[in-house]
Amino acid sequence: MQRIAIIADTHVPSRERDVPDWVVAELRAADRTIHAGDFDSRQAYDRIDALANGALTAVRGNTDPPTIDVPHTATLEVGGVTFVVTHGTGTPTGWHERVAETARSEASVDEPVAVGGHIHDVVDTTVKGVRVLNPGSATGAAPADRATMYVATVDDGTLTVELRTE
Repeated sequence: MQRIAIIADTHVPSRERDVPDWVVAELRAADRTIHAGDFDSRQAYDRIDALANGALTAVRGNTDPPTIDVPHTATLEVGGVTFVVTHGTGTPTGWHERVAETARSEASVDEPVAVGGHIHDVVDTTVKGVRVLNPGSATGAAPADRATMYVATVDDGTLTVELRTE
């Protein structure tokens, strides 16, 4: 069984001072970490990368500086589940469909799991056969009303996702 911490929109330091201690504990406990963009600074990226112990899959968000050298989309296969990660920039209208379409176009499997950020809303829904996840903001950065993240487990091709909040 693999444990995956899924976070996004940390926005350190422009909107929040640091990642909450409870999120840090979840990152340390995970086998892998996914960050769906908007670290906001190289320092925030380096901290998350260190907490992920070299097992970080991350993408660029619309507020990330060029010193963070990550792609706009990334694909990760864990135990028979394919995750396609993108930030999902643009207006909130149509966000779910854009993220699902990115997953369909990037994945080599029929039913990928799309992970996005940007809107700071917790999402777990299905769009045309693609499960779409957004963990919200791991620091509670506005417009989020609280810090949130997902902890996923993959066991023999079965994905379970649990919301964590402070």
